[in-house]
Amino acid sequence: MKLELVRIGNSRGIRIPKPIIDQLGFENSVDVRIERDRLVIAPARLPRQGWKEAFEAAGSSEGDELLLDSAAPNDFDREEWEW
Repeated sequence: MKLELVRIGNSRGIRIPKPIIDQLGFENSVDVRIERDRLVIAPARLPRQGWKEAFEAAGSSEGDELLLDSAAPNDFDREEWEW
């Protein structure tokens, strides 16, 4: 579908037809980003939306090694750092 750019003050914009808005689930705001040479307009998401599911999919952290606890002290730790 080809859309014309319309003047909006000093900017330019597009009008998105209602059937497309309904199909994509757009409400009062959208997320806009550039990927490569494309403008991507997506339904707005809540901050951290989907994080819970991602953490659950990652599995249990039981048995994970804490890397900072196993790192040996360096010169900065021994000579410069003050508590």
